[in-house]
Amino acid sequence: MVLIGLACAGAAAQNPRAVLDRAVGDFAAGRLAAAAAGFDEVAALVPRAAPQLWQRGIALYYVGRYQDCREQFESHRLVNPNDVENAAWHFLCVARADSPAAALEALLPVGPDSRAPMREIYEMFRRELTPEEVLAAGERAAARGRGSGLFFAHLYVGLYHEALGNDADARVHLEAAADERYAPAGGYMHMVARVHVDHLDRAAPR
Repeated sequence: MVLIGLACAGAAAQNPRAVLDRAVGDFAAGRLAAAAAGFDEVAALVPRAAPQLWQRGIALYYVGRYQDCREQFESHRLVNPNDVENAAWHFLCVARADSPAAALEALLPVGPDSRAPMREIYEMFRRELTPEEVLAAGERAAARGRGSGLFFAHLYVGLYHEALGNDADARVHLEAAADERYAPAGGYMHMVARVHVDHLDRAAPR
């Protein structure tokens, strides 16, 4: 995690690493408001590290703080300019706050992200490739032994569909990404997929 070695002296509540760990735990448990508050606290305790807190941006997305979410990913680009995922989450925040057209207009540039199929994912958000082409790229990556390729394809195809209002297609791919077989390959982002599906389930009419 980003704040190893930056713990403050004093009470545990003021230790940035402890606060960060608690925020991650809250997010994993679906306590999204508590997670966002925890990440906010870390950013306040260690302002110089705040741009690195992409986890905060994701939590802000789920609590509906879309402008703050957008600003977090814009600041993260300053320390991680090649990351396609950063641009994707920025798109998602802007699409929620405004519209997919506005998100496309504001899409952040990225550098070379060598992870497969990140280039194809970025081109999908630019509307230059289809979701089906991204999934095919993920399958090719998986066939080459890059187990995370298909996970990331499902995750970002699902999130992209959701941003466009294609909720049924979104759920298919988000549920695929949340499958436990992807836990080792997806890491933190697999947790995000699982939390997202749980969030959809709680919001669904009964």
